[in-house]
Amino acid sequence: MALTALMTTTALPAHAQGSPWVIRARAVNIDPADKDRTGLGLSLSRKTIPEVDISYFITPNLATELILTVPQRHTLRSNGVRIGTVKHLPPTLTLQYHFNPDGQFRPYLGAGLNYTRFSSARFEPAVQAALAPSIEKQSVGLALQVGFDVMLDPRWSINLDIKKLKMDTEVRSKGASVGKFKIDPLLIGVGVGYRF
Repeated sequence: MALTALMTTTALPAHAQGSPWVIRARAVNIDPADKDRTGLGLSLSRKTIPEVDISYFITPNLATELILTVPQRHTLRSNGVRIGTVKHLPPTLTLQYHFNPDGQFRPYLGAGLNYTRFSSARFEPAVQAALAPSIEKQSVGLALQVGFDVMLDPRWSINLDIKKLKMDTEVRSKGASVGKFKIDPLLIGVGVGYRF
């Protein structure tokens, strides 16, 4: 009996590391930093969104993670007053180091790049008529990440993930630049993972 238990315990980490692929689904809260350099007091609404990531473990400690979601629409405000909406799509690729790959508690750190595409900017009619505003369509910036998995069994896990993204856009009025709007959101996500 003791030998059987020992063999089972020993086999768990090996089975858990048998596949290099992990997929996670999270609910993520987006909290923009709203560092406005335009003088317009710009801010974006907070939002909770669905997120999926796919991780590939190069070694038991080293993994790459691709983070995906669908385009999200946010309310854009100037000094607290709604002036329009904008969509953004922010896929992110990170390289992670996992500190305890055979344990039940598995913390990790990551860093990588975020690419954000802004689209479907719609402004209130009065704002459009007075300012003819527009925003830059793309942003590329650093992504930093910290999180952990808690293993429920060799395949299933619970995940907490925190990311800080560098994200900004150039704001224009009637074709002339009025400054940068630095969004730089903090993303906090909770979800489940499955190794397959």
